[in-house]
Amino acid sequence: MAKIINTSGKRKTAVARATLKSGNGRIRINSVPLEIYGTELIRMKISEPLLLIPTAFDGIDANIDVHGGGVMGQAEAVRTAIARGIVDWHNDPQIKDVFLTYDRTLLVNDSRQKETKKPHGRGARKKFQKSYR
Repeated sequence: MAKIINTSGKRKTAVARATLKSGNGRIRINSVPLEIYGTELIRMKISEPLLLIPTAFDGIDANIDVHGGGVMGQAEAVRTAIARGIVDWHNDPQIKDVFLTYDRTLLVNDSRQKETKKPHGRGARKKFQKSYR
């Protein structure tokens, strides 16, 4: 039976769902190969877990569906999904330690959200000016 692992990553309102299965090291994000996905900065952000452990993706294919949020939120959600998938696939505590010492958000979703807008203002904290006094 083929080994299949499903993981997910979140950042702000972006949600990435990754499916890892045995293959030959291809990563596709919304059916687009990682090599041509987004800008160079986004590709670098997504490939951080791959650079920390270069042999981690040998013989693994990843299909990642990501939606919601903006481009950087999506990139960080994808990198979390990839890192979690690598840890689940190899089941090696050393890989987990490497990821956690580099950046905790590789394995833990960033729970920060936008603060809600309040009445009497243009945003969460800013208030409309008073014209009297």
